[in-house]
Amino acid sequence: MIKSLTLKNSISSPSFLKWLSTTSSKSPLDHIYTVFYSDSPKTDPQNSDYERGLVSALKYCSTHFAISQGQQIHSFVLKSGLESNTFIQNSLINVYAKCGFICYAKSIFESCSRLDPVACNIMISGFVRNGRLNDARRVFDTMPDKGCVSYTNMIMGFAQNDCWIEAIQVFKDMRNAGVIPNEVTLGSVISSCMHLGGICECRMLHGLVIKLMIDAFVIISTNLLHMYCTCSSLGEARILFDEMKERNIVSWNVMLNGYAKAGFVKLARELFERIPTKDVVSWGTMIDGYAQLEWFSEALIMYRAMLRDGVAPNDVMIVDLISACGRSMAIAEGLQMHNTAVKSGFDCYDFIQATIIHFYAACGSINLACLQFELGIKGHIASWNALISGFIRNGMLEKARELFNDMPERDVFSWSALISGYTQNEQPNMSLLLFHAMVDAGVKPNQITMVSVFSAIASLGTLKEGRWAHDYVLQNSIPLNDNLSAAIIDMYAKCGSINTALEVFYRIQDQVVTISPWNAIICGLAMHGHGNLSLKIYSDLENRNIKPNSITFIGVLSACCHAGLVDLGESYFKSMKSVYNIEPGLKHYGCMVDLLGRAGRLEEAEKMIWSMPMEADVVIWGTLLAASRTYGNVEVGERAAKSLAGLEPSHGPSRVLLSNIYADAGRWEDAFSVRKAMQSHGMKRSPGCSGVV
Repeated sequence: MIKSLTLKNSISSPSFLKWLSTTSSKSPLDHIYTVFYSDSPKTDPQNSDYERGLVSALKYCSTHFAISQGQQIHSFVLKSGLESNTFIQNSLINVYAKCGFICYAKSIFESCSRLDPVACNIMISGFVRNGRLNDARRVFDTMPDKGCVSYTNMIMGFAQNDCWIEAIQVFKDMRNAGVIPNEVTLGSVISSCMHLGGICECRMLHGLVIKLMIDAFVIISTNLLHMYCTCSSLGEARILFDEMKERNIVSWNVMLNGYAKAGFVKLARELFERIPTKDVVSWGTMIDGYAQLEWFSEALIMYRAMLRDGVAPNDVMIVDLISACGRSMAIAEGLQMHNTAVKSGFDCYDFIQATIIHFYAACGSINLACLQFELGIKGHIASWNALISGFIRNGMLEKARELFNDMPERDVFSWSALISGYTQNEQPNMSLLLFHAMVDAGVKPNQITMVSVFSAIASLGTLKEGRWAHDYVLQNSIPLNDNLSAAIIDMYAKCGSINTALEVFYRIQDQVVTISPWNAIICGLAMHGHGNLSLKIYSDLENRNIKPNSITFIGVLSACCHAGLVDLGESYFKSMKSVYNIEPGLKHYGCMVDLLGRAGRLEEAEKMIWSMPMEADVVIWGTLLAASRTYGNVEVGERAAKSLAGLEPSHGPSRVLLSNIYADAGRWEDAFSVRKAMQSHGMKRSPGCSGVV
């Protein structure tokens, strides 16, 4: 490149154009420099060929980010007196905007005698590219003659910066102004609607795409496909997929991912087999689909088939498989995946290093987790957090606290892990102390933190602390997801404020999509003896697209106990398996024994105990024994006491109950004999206590 030359004001336009059109090994700028710095006859700078030459040169500079050469041409423009030429002016703005010199572009733009729509579009695009959305919006609002390009630039700017509401609003303004969108516009609009809208918005956009006859663009059809999958409308997504005139690998992977994420792995597998050329994303989607359903063997089979097909794993797939090994306690397979990560060079990534630590800790190999931590990069805070969680998982809370104290810096996950650890290990006071220390340290808690905090408060029964924590969530705009809503409802219920729990539930019931908040209020009402209201809410749940789980039925059966609804309770118990395919557990059988016992149907209750697929525990036999005393059934009471003694020979309360049963029946010698046996074994009746303050 020619350097340190004196720029001359004379140029021969024919020569200039000749150089631009010459094909040789030189770049266009080499030709431009040769013409600019040659002793050519003077020509009229106003010549149109001359103008087009400069515009072409500046376009080259903007395309190749040649800012130095662009500045030299700018100097030439100034000396030639061409700075007021609209085409050249816009070309200069474009060079500076695309090369990142937005302030220079803005200076030229503001010196324009009038607002030119092309210049405005260039500035909007430049501001968007540099993340200055407010400046872009100011230009957009003041520019004349907004067209499709103007609206599209503004919509793309908002969409790329996650300002989806603003993007949709600009699109609405565009439609109201009668400006017809193109495929680029709708691509950004559909992406924004994926984060905001529901199935109705998706259908409206789909209709608009067909009306504008741009559904043949594969990028548009693929974006619509993604939106249908995001809205869980897989049937409509599949219809669109089958009707697509053209599909690329992204289209196939979007449909595949829709099935896999929804748990329809069989449909996903059928589609997977039809993909013409599978890439690592296709394989990874299938592997992740199997892993999410805990079909670990199928995930490994798919992984080995991928390797045979000559496709190498990527970092995301390695994380999925190592995580699956941790959940399945598959130490041998996890070691192999660790080896693969090392060979592929992925082990230096902080998230993979943390995943490996988490895997070893989940498998109980805490020493290997510590070794991986020591060998890894200490600057990765995710690795510290993974080891803290590993210590907690393995019951090493003190070790977790020591590591937490040694951390060079802590994030919200560090604090949340330890707060959760104290809550899980029945140290709620320590959990709350740590939470207040976190707030004092200026670290904003998230939903996971607050779930543990509310669980700790529920254990303590401190309503005043619970109200403060709830106000803290609202004042700090911590989003209420389903788990956090359930924790708040559960806290109020366990702290004795069931009316407040109901108020919280009624406010959020139409927004929740999982069973957790419903379980919290159903169980909370049952616990407070409001059986009928609990069952009424369960009846409302049955009319929604939310599937109950085993916890739901613990609340439902408890509610039936409190309301004395034996037949309804039996009906719900049977529906667990027949309708929802839920196997009743020990607590469900315990509820049924309690329900039958309260109704005086002791023989049925005893028969149910003996028919259970698992061994009855102390609680179930104790429930039957208590019911036997209530109804004075000595025979059942004796058998229950005998079974209970077989499980726990030193269980004093059961001996007291049996003694009372004998006394109530007038069998004083038997009652005295039981009491004497208790004294000879040193048994004492423990005084009652309450955990609620």
